Amino acid sequence: MMRSRFLTILIFLSISPAWAAETKEPRVIEFKNPPHSYLEWKPKDRFAELQEKAQKGEVKLDTTNDKAFLTSLLAALNIPISSQIMVFSASSLQSEIINPRNPRALYFNEDTYIGWVPGGLVEIIAADPEMGPMFYVFDRLRPGGPVPNVTRSTKCMNCHAGNATRRLPGLIAESLLVSRAGSSLETYRRDVQGHQIPLEDRFGGWHLTGQHNITNNKANVMGIPNNGKNQITPVNPGQFSDLSLHLLPTSDILPNLTNEHQMGFENRLVYAIYTLRQLKSEGKGMLGAAAKAEIEERAQELARYITFADEAKFPAKGIVGDPAYVQDFLRDRKVSKTGLSLKDLDLKTRMFKHRCSYMLYTDTWKEAPKELKERVYYHMALYLREQPDAQHAHLAPGERVAIRSILKDTMTDLPSWWR
Repeated sequence: MMRSRFLTILIFLSISPAWAAETKEPRVIEFKNPPHSYLEWKPKDRFAELQEKAQKGEVKLDTTNDKAFLTSLLAALNIPISSQIMVFSASSLQSEIINPRNPRALYFNEDTYIGWVPGGLVEIIAADPEMGPMFYVFDRLRPGGPVPNVTRSTKCMNCHAGNATRRLPGLIAESLLVSRAGSSLETYRRDVQGHQIPLEDRFGGWHLTGQHNITNNKANVMGIPNNGKNQITPVNPGQFSDLSLHLLPTSDILPNLTNEHQMGFENRLVYAIYTLRQLKSEGKGMLGAAAKAEIEERAQELARYITFADEAKFPAKGIVGDPAYVQDFLRDRKVSKTGLSLKDLDLKTRMFKHRCSYMLYTDTWKEAPKELKERVYYHMALYLREQPDAQHAHLAPGERVAIRSILKDTMTDLPSWWR
């Protein structure tokens, strides 16, 4: 088989000097201190841009009532209503009003997430390309009045900068058996995010709708303590709550899956960006052997995640996503010259036909440090070469060819040796 220039350079890179020995446990980064200074950073995320436009009168938000305000905010941020998923575990800053009788709705696109619970506040997480998630909270809406004040929240850090996110600002989700009050009785998954989590371990404390075909799933139930044991009781959407208070009555399987994938990507990338920034500061702009070894670990982790190497097994019958969300999800698909896209869905045995994350199109990835991206692309190339070794061989030959063509036709920052 003829060796392409892609393969020739890849082989050259693979025999470059070995990195230093493995680094120790992942470092704890003080993100509030220099060189990061997270709290002093002027955000450049999607919501920060919206705030500037609103102050100039370029964007109007409907304050007629809570639902009208939420709908207009979603539209202004280019977040589809069809992305709605619902959680009834007592979480977020508003835990006291979230429970099976009053679930919280979440909406999202690739870089911005909105949470809202009836009778409560609108919360926003928006990804700043350099600092990662920024957290905002609106004051209570006065129907018909001005747009509520919004503050950049630090209270969110109690959960969103803990062990679950390696003590950096990040995205979190848990899977719990909850009580009538929404509090936790059992934990199925905690302190980890991503598409590698078995589907049977997700969704505890969440509503789940649609044709998901996941047997023994933990969605749509609560626990009632009884003689030292938890009696499992159904909590189907609308069974105890008024779904007319929400924009939709659904919490479809597909947005649940894409949300999980995005959380895993964002948190891994943010950790790598902070690590590199910290190492360069410690080395006064230089990266020694130990620092390069640490960056190499982060790059390997990212490349493996980006190529779905550890994706959780799908149910035998696959899943069927909500058509409205499918349409919204695909509306900005970037296509190769032959019409292929990283967003093309499979949903039979896995999420995507071409297992390479569409999150590479986000600003967080585009603006990530070159030193990090070069190494991630190198490790991605190991998965995409014509004859990968056993460690990198989970992608079928035709799929590897398709992914390479999509990346070459839609990405502008690939290394020169890749192209």
